[in-house]
Amino acid sequence: MKLKISTTQLVTFSLLFVLFMLPSLLHAQPGFGDDTDDVPIDGGLSLLVAAGVGYGAKRLKEKKGMKAAK
Repeated sequence: MKLKISTTQLVTFSLLFVLFMLPSLLHAQPGFGDDTDDVPIDGGLSLLVAAGVGYGAKRLKEKKGMKAAK
């Protein structure tokens, strides 16, 4: 009896394996000493992400408009 494995099954298994093994490979950096204040990154970074999403949406809308005009 020969075992047949399709490429989609192989890719799915590989992705699931990586997905389940990834958390064990990632570790957060150790905490700072008491003399250092921790600073959140949220302030300007969230605005940059929002601007990037807006710019991408604008470009997609323009691209779809150009295809409709042809």
